[in-house]
Amino acid sequence: MAETLTNGQAEQPQLSLQKLYVRDVSFEAPNAPQVFQDMGRSEAQPQIQLNLNQKATELGEGAYEVVLTLTLTCTMDERTVYLAEVQQAGIFGITGFDDANREAILGAYCPNVLFPYARQVISELIQNGGFPPFFLQPVNFDALYAEQQRRQAMPEAPAAHV
Repeated sequence: MAETLTNGQAEQPQLSLQKLYVRDVSFEAPNAPQVFQDMGRSEAQPQIQLNLNQKATELGEGAYEVVLTLTLTCTMDERTVYLAEVQQAGIFGITGFDDANREAILGAYCPNVLFPYARQVISELIQNGGFPPFFLQPVNFDALYAEQQRRQAMPEAPAAHV
């Protein structure tokens, strides 16, 4: 148990957002300006692929940096229309929680806090790139974290013998 006594009372769990920032951002439209003309003539629908990644790093003294990376790739007729990527980061103060709760905070709560900021950056990148506005749908990080925990708890399948 990570609780320490102060004046005979247990330390209360504390969670705070200390800093919010964009760590890295990138936008590419490798086939511009031709892609703008092609989009107007083509019957094909743009295909969107979203990749999410998150990473938490302990900075010391109850501080953690959490980086949420969103990579959005739009293709049409097997050609890249645009690629937008943002690494939205935050420094979170997390003290007084047991290991399981701290991991849940880092794996679900913190990405939930960061996502709206990352979504805004992605939306602005795409629109500033000359493309129609794009609204990234909400992501259920609680469900993603639960699924990750479930997969980690599953025993590995035994190797098939030949």
